[in-house]
Amino acid sequence: MPSETSDTLFARYGPGYRWLATATVMLGAIAAMLTTTSVNVAIPDIMGAFGIGQDRAQWLSTGTLAAMTVGMLLNAWMLTSFGQRRTFIGALGIFAASLVLAAASPNENVLIFCRIVQGAVAGLLQPFSMYTLFRVFPPEQRGMAMGFFGMSVILGPALGPVLGGVMIEHFNWRAIFTVGVPVSAVAILMGSLFLPEREEAEAPVRFDWPGFLLLVAALACLLTGLSNGQREGWHSNLILALFTVAALSAAGFVLWELRAPRPLVNLRVLANPQFTGAAAVAALFGVGLFGSTYLVPLFVQTVQHLTPYAAGLMLMPAGLIMGVLMPAAGYLSDRFPARNLIIAGLLCFAVSSWWLAGVDANMSFWTVAWCVVVSRVGLSLIKPALNVAALRSLRPELLGQGAGMINFARQLGGAFGVNLLSVILDRRTFFHSDTLTSVQTAANGATADLLRQVEALLAQIGASPDLQSAGALHYLGRVVYAQAYTMGFRDSFLIVAIIFVLGLIPAWMMGRGRLLSPIVAARLDTRRLPAPD
Repeated sequence: MPSETSDTLFARYGPGYRWLATATVMLGAIAAMLTTTSVNVAIPDIMGAFGIGQDRAQWLSTGTLAAMTVGMLLNAWMLTSFGQRRTFIGALGIFAASLVLAAASPNENVLIFCRIVQGAVAGLLQPFSMYTLFRVFPPEQRGMAMGFFGMSVILGPALGPVLGGVMIEHFNWRAIFTVGVPVSAVAILMGSLFLPEREEAEAPVRFDWPGFLLLVAALACLLTGLSNGQREGWHSNLILALFTVAALSAAGFVLWELRAPRPLVNLRVLANPQFTGAAAVAALFGVGLFGSTYLVPLFVQTVQHLTPYAAGLMLMPAGLIMGVLMPAAGYLSDRFPARNLIIAGLLCFAVSSWWLAGVDANMSFWTVAWCVVVSRVGLSLIKPALNVAALRSLRPELLGQGAGMINFARQLGGAFGVNLLSVILDRRTFFHSDTLTSVQTAANGATADLLRQVEALLAQIGASPDLQSAGALHYLGRVVYAQAYTMGFRDSFLIVAIIFVLGLIPAWMMGRGRLLSPIVAARLDTRRLPAPD
């Protein structure tokens, strides 16, 4: 039986095949991202179920994030070696098996392993989806295609926390994993029908195991060091050793990739100035996006004391609006210079973060929700335009590497963003706590009045004089820490706003050589663009 190539599938299904392939890869990406993000709201329940502390539970997020980052770079080798159909079916088959095992996990070690596997598959499927859409859509429609791809990737994180909150409220944390199994099964069936097999002319290539192991070592040591630096001490032997190994592994990875005959990462894509600018924007964009996504739910749950379900609902309006705007933004990216849309999106993010820099415990539910909505409008503008601008500048044979690299840059920025903003939040909280504590003296009239009021209340319930004094001081300490914690969040959001402003620099520079709309540019210079299948 002849191999089912893209040409064969186009001949069988006609022009509508583009949408069948789009629906297939979108379903797979949504299944992976939905499960990946819904687990975040279940971490407290998992800690209670297995009796573990934060030092172990954090690997449920850190391990997934690191695996997603590495998984993105496997895309090019998997496509060349196995083809689109086998890669998609095999990845989702492993993903479904890990979901079943996670739902039945007897201990945290098994669950962490399953989360790492799920993160690797989710990371692989993102550039895989981009590559598939670039192959089936002509150049003048790729912006719209990237809009639909962005919608599939973003709807998962938008709806995941809400789904996780519902499942925990009505069932338990194990039910979160079972939801993705039937969705994965349907995606596998569609992949067997609508995705092409590997071209026979394409010879399998050897996998770059040295580069892969060096990259894994660098990311694992770096993220472990960042995650545990506050607890172990930034100058402890363990943390310094982890950072040293990470630096040496990263340097070895770069040197190896420059000399390897079949590199895991083809660094030639970075020789393209437009692509390099897009990768820099993606990295800064990832820092701000993942960092703000981490800070907002944490703030509303720890400072405003909302439930995980309510925190998920707060993100719902932004997710729905984003789902509507993403295809429209993709349409615009086909008709306007990518740089303009990217700059507008970064400004939206900066305004949203600056707005959140004024948060306090009394900020209303809808005020925070609207701040998130503004940021997601920016995300809708950035994502399709950034993907199109990055991949449009590459030769056809570099599309697979480029798709993996641009997502890798964003994900790596996100890994740094979450870890660094977590550290910044702690540091700024301690700073404000020390500053506020230093002025809580007997000469401070407001402090003395507060202590007298609390002591009087404790006296009314029969507390002894010693307990009255200790209780008043304890209450004062809690008030000081709550205020310092809120101020730490304000500083963190302000830093996120600064990061997005810094992203304007590479965004401005990446488009200096081409300010035409993509459609006009495609007509003037079609030789630079990959031909549609």
